[in-house]
This record gives sequence, C-alpha cells and structure tokens, in this order.
Amino acid sequence: MRLILVRHGDAPAGFHGVIGGHHGCTGLTPLGRRQAAALRDYLSETRRVRADVLLASELARAIETASIIAPAFGFETFAQECDLCELHPGESDGLTWTEYANRYGSFNMESEPDRVFAPGGESWTTFHERVRRMLERLAKEYTDEHVVAVCHAGVIVASMRVLLDIRHPDNEAQMRPTNTGLTEWEYDPASDRWTLHSFNETSHLHDLRGDG
Repeated sequence: MRLILVRHGDAPAGFHGVIGGHHGCTGLTPLGRRQAAALRDYLSETRRVRADVLLASELARAIETASIIAPAFGFETFAQECDLCELHPGESDGLTWTEYANRYGSFNMESEPDRVFAPGGESWTTFHERVRRMLERLAKEYTDEHVVAVCHAGVIVASMRVLLDIRHPDNEAQMRPTNTGLTEWEYDPASDRWTLHSFNETSHLHDLRGDG
C-alpha cells in the first residue's frame, strides 16, 4: 500500500486561531483554497500521485481541501474518517487559545502524555494510539492500493513518531508539515515494514510563496 498524507490548506482553526474540532472548524481561508487549487493543478499536470482511494478527516478544513483536489484523481465523492482528525479537543472545541488558557491553563502534552487536552478530549498518548491503529487498519484494508488521505499536521507528525519510533525526542527539533504538503509512506505486508518516501513535498506552492 502507498499512503499519501495531505495536510489541509490554510484555515482559521489551528495553532493561532480557534481550537477547531468538529464544531469550531469553519473550513479554509481564501489562501487555503488557493493552496488546495495549486495542489490540484500540480497533481493533474504531473500525475505525481496515483489514487485508488481518496479519504478525508471529518473536519471542515480537510473536507474542503479534499473536495478541491478530488478532480485531479477523477473522484466526485470520498469517504470521511474520524480517525484522520486532529487531536480531539473535547470541551475546548471552538474556544480561542486565550479562552482555553483561562479555562484549563496551559501545559506541555509531551511532558504530560496522559493528561487530556480538555474534558472529553484526547491525551498525547490516546491520540498517538488512535493514529497507530488507523495506520494499521488502512494497511490491512487497502493492501495493494494507493490511498490519498487529507488530514492534519498532528496526524502527519504522529505517523512519523509512531512509525519511526521517535515519539519522545530528546531535543528541541520539530517537524512542521506545511499546508497542503505531501508525505508519502509505503507499507510492505511481506516484511511488515513501513518505508517513508517523502515528507512535506511543497513544490506546488512555489508561486504562492509570500502570498499572505
């Protein structure tokens, strides 16, 4: 199986906007739509990626991104999966980060991996276990297929930590997937081994660099 993880386009929800779960996410910004359109055009022109299956998380920013790029693969519809969603924020869904800090305080999830983000939400540990189970399930369900999954930065970074066993790094280095960046994995059932072919491909965004 080839699994291409696509981060959604720029959105108001995220690290600097509102906490965007199922209720707080309102889709893409105008820049995010241009990023997704640039990816669609790149995929149509280059045929860089083959897709037998197109999936998206249940969050509006991922659904809108998938809708924009779907024509590049000849898809009119696609499945939505909760397992592809960003960390579930629980009761903090829709809050600004200031409101979150006032209500729940702030903490480092990596330092406190079993503490939930907010009541009803996930912890660092449970989020990574969800991503692990999702990867294992996709590998079994789509053994010989190419799967494109529109998801989130957290899911992409979690895939790196889980599959490369770097969940708890000893330094301050970070992985920061770019909006609409492509990350490609391959799973070989014969050896039960994952191979990382690329991380955060963004050549399609060249003409949008500096576009605020």
